[in-house]
Amino acid sequence: MRKLSEIVVRSAKRIYQDIIPVALFSMTGAIVFVPFVFFLPIGISLVFLPFVAVPLAAGALHATHRMMKGEKPRLAAMFAGVWKFALPSIAFAFVCSIFILIIVSTWWYYGGKSGMLYFVLAVFQTYFVSMVLVSQLYALPLVVQEGAGVFTAMGRSVKLFLAHPVYTIGAFVQLLSLTVLLGVTVIGFAALYLGMYGIYANEVTANVLAKPERDDEDGGRPADEARTDRAAGRDRFETASALGN
Repeated sequence: MRKLSEIVVRSAKRIYQDIIPVALFSMTGAIVFVPFVFFLPIGISLVFLPFVAVPLAAGALHATHRMMKGEKPRLAAMFAGVWKFALPSIAFAFVCSIFILIIVSTWWYYGGKSGMLYFVLAVFQTYFVSMVLVSQLYALPLVVQEGAGVFTAMGRSVKLFLAHPVYTIGAFVQLLSLTVLLGVTVIGFAALYLGMYGIYANEVTANVLAKPERDDEDGGRPADEARTDRAAGRDRFETASALGN
């Protein structure tokens, strides 16, 4: 399993190399967002936007996953992913919307009350729900990469989070920072975000699913280092045997 810094560098390199399809996927998704952002009332937009954004994210994951496997980048692959994973992504959006609603309602209810106890309860509940959301970082990529059911993928994502908590939190913070930075410049968000998310989320998930190299049983060293030492030992033994003969 590679370090998160290496995954960030790999993702940035791949985004640079495939900047045209990344921009194409992103701008296509941005066109779908336009009615929800500029024309519909804000209340209706907030209700329906997750059920549009998550299927589009699934489509971007599908298109970039196929592209990263060596296939030619095609916009049709994004629409195929949206259609193929529509039901799982809508279900995932519904679950995530419930968790976000819990956080909002927590501060709406406890924020209007005076006293340190209510503030502590609000902070604790916000932290708990936020960790649940962080634990779902791998859910949608698992649905796309392995064809898992949405609730199976969510359960497995929690297990991966518990197995690699620091890596998962770091990856989530990186993604959140990218979202905020691109969100400040609306053009940058529209032209880059969806494609960048697809590549980054696929890289992060594929890395955490990769089997770690088996450590040497005696010294706890990486397997390639142990193999090198064993080969050098055999060479020394054969040299000594030849001199003795």
